[in-house]
Amino acid sequence: MAMSRFSPGDFLVFQLEAGFALLRLLATEREGSDMVWHVAGYRDFFPDVDAAERASIEDENLTLSEPHMALTNRAFESTQVATIFNKPLTPHEVGPYAKWKSDPNREVSNRSVRLMLGLR
Repeated sequence: MAMSRFSPGDFLVFQLEAGFALLRLLATEREGSDMVWHVAGYRDFFPDVDAAERASIEDENLTLSEPHMALTNRAFESTQVATIFNKPLTPHEVGPYAKWKSDPNREVSNRSVRLMLGLR
């Protein structure tokens, strides 16, 4: 499997019919031969990529929708994303991922980002 072109702390933008939305990459890890993607999702929508980038730089105004989603490689790759900005993650931001890691019943979803966020 190829190396990821994404890094923890990346703000990832993806297109919806009426605009753009953001994810934040918390971590990636291998589980067997598959990759597991750990992302946070925001409920904010933007008219263009420039507006999404400005919001990611000044992220105190973003509204978190899902603080942690563990996704299979297939689920993650079903939505095309691009990196627009990276900054170090805070302990608060990685807390939900750490909690998932310590849960013996942790689950990885094969549902797309759009379905996980309630978007169509």
